[in-house]
Amino acid sequence: MGGYPNIEDHGLIGDLQTAALIDTNGTIDWFCAPRFDSPSIFGSLLDADGGGFCRIRPATDDFVTRQLYLPDTAILVTRFMTEAGVGEVVDFMPVTGTEATDRHRLVRLLRVVRGTMDFEGEIQPRFDYGRATHEIHPGDGAGVVFTAGDQSLTVHRIGDPVLHGTARAGTVERVGQGIRITGSLNAGETTGIVLETGGAAPQRIPPDEVEALLLETSRFWKDWTGRSTYRGRWREMVERAAITLKLMTYAPTGALVAAPTAGLPEQVGGERNWDYRYTWVRDASFSVYALLGLGYTEEAAAFGVWLMDRIHESVRERSGRLNIVYRVDGSSDLVEESLEHWAGYKGSRPVRIGNGAADQLQLDIYGEAMDSIFLADSNGLEVANVAWRNMTAMLDWVCDNWDQPEEGIWETRGGQKPFTYGRVMCWIALDRGIRLAQSRGRPAPIARWQAQRDAIYEQIMTRSWDGDRGAFVQHEGTEVLDASLLRMPMMGLMAPMDPMWLSTLRAMESELVSDSLVYRYNPSASPDGLRGSEGTFTMCSFWYVDALARSGRLEEAELTFEKMLTYANHLGLYSEEIGLTGEQLGNFPQAFSHLALISAAMNLDAQLDHGPGPVSPVLDLARRAATQLDGSASWRLGDTSD
Repeated sequence: MGGYPNIEDHGLIGDLQTAALIDTNGTIDWFCAPRFDSPSIFGSLLDADGGGFCRIRPATDDFVTRQLYLPDTAILVTRFMTEAGVGEVVDFMPVTGTEATDRHRLVRLLRVVRGTMDFEGEIQPRFDYGRATHEIHPGDGAGVVFTAGDQSLTVHRIGDPVLHGTARAGTVERVGQGIRITGSLNAGETTGIVLETGGAAPQRIPPDEVEALLLETSRFWKDWTGRSTYRGRWREMVERAAITLKLMTYAPTGALVAAPTAGLPEQVGGERNWDYRYTWVRDASFSVYALLGLGYTEEAAAFGVWLMDRIHESVRERSGRLNIVYRVDGSSDLVEESLEHWAGYKGSRPVRIGNGAADQLQLDIYGEAMDSIFLADSNGLEVANVAWRNMTAMLDWVCDNWDQPEEGIWETRGGQKPFTYGRVMCWIALDRGIRLAQSRGRPAPIARWQAQRDAIYEQIMTRSWDGDRGAFVQHEGTEVLDASLLRMPMMGLMAPMDPMWLSTLRAMESELVSDSLVYRYNPSASPDGLRGSEGTFTMCSFWYVDALARSGRLEEAELTFEKMLTYANHLGLYSEEIGLTGEQLGNFPQAFSHLALISAAMNLDAQLDHGPGPVSPVLDLARRAATQLDGSASWRLGDTSD
């Protein structure tokens, strides 16, 4: 099916409240406002005909395109090369700050750096996922406003019209429900547009004002990347992964979305098309280790506060049971629906918005939450009294509920099972709670927690171990292997040289590993309630790197990591999965993939430098470096009252 770019042929820009995808042909084909999880304004990525787009490109099909980020920034440059000239579109979003706002600006600066180039641009918004009709209001030559109810998109012109002699170099005309702009630029000439939400009147924005915005945005990102304490072997890739994660963080609350997109398929033409524009407790919790390891204590603290608020709500409203996923503002209204009027990416339907897994029972999230809190507390982000009491109530809920079937980390829709990974992470939750209580002298029913922790351990070692396979399996009563169990030695449940673990690793390599790529499990052997297959999971592949390193296979770990880097797109970005021929699959870019890359890089660096073994020095070094940079790494999590 034509009309759709490859998933990997995109760059991401954003302002820390929302984001946009721009393909290598200069088309914005995904943009939601005012938040990541708001309805789309441009969505041609999921429906080429009815989704809406904003495109700037050469007026000919005979061109070569390249894309890059300005170094150490989230400013995207799309370059077009023809025999007649070279042109560039510079795309960026000025950072909005920590106050939620409806005003978001997307700057598209067009310039020619060599020769001459004819351009064409077209703006075709489709509000509310293409469900709302809109009106067009011209702005006296300064721009145009599109309105649909209380939603609007203003198009501002950058500078005065470019003149070639006495004639204008460009024209504007109405085309269907949008506008088309055509024109010609010579070397050294610049023009462009600013797209703005929030109801502004169109105006001509002086070029020096746009240059000031560009400089301010560049300075923000360079200052932010300059705070990183990572000095390892893969600095460029780690830095780009960190910037990508920052772009997916909602600044007003500190919440990290799993991806800025919805509906991109895990199998082209299949039904595994989910909405990832929300904050999963699991995904965001993993970010604490990565953030602390890079020296970003402020961001780790912001997420810690967000998580503590969710724990407080769970204790007050649900006796300590967390939801698995929330909106970026902490609300949990995630009713799933299908956009039946949209064709889907290359015919991949249904296109889902919302997420029906929100009410699933996934026991692993308690371990991920508690491990992130433990790491934060151990690195200067201390837990306050009210937060501790809420955590105690949550862990009491874990004691009462760990031994029951669940949907598990992979959010299966084929029925609840007693997943091993859920048990592993419940063990982690109680273990970290015990350690915190003992190290901080906090009141807690430690004897009960210890008894339940030990019961979980015994169940894992007896019921989840398959002696015939010589491996820990996905759950009791099956022979299916599960790549989530690669985290057993990472989390400290198993020693990385334990014969039972080494045997499990060998079994996974024979069944789940394809060169450097790792499948999460075999859907045909473990039906998950969905039709079709899927690609390999990038996150699991980076977990495999860590497992190899901890097991003493450092050369293999380094080679596997280097191979994984070749699967990044041209900008260093990853989606959720990788297909058989190296194509990106699933929502893009995906936070989990970049978190796993950062963690694998940090841990592999430490073990290549010091040999296989504990990687706790990673956070110790980062904490000391962060303290030297900003003078203090001390915060308090959950310092609120009832």
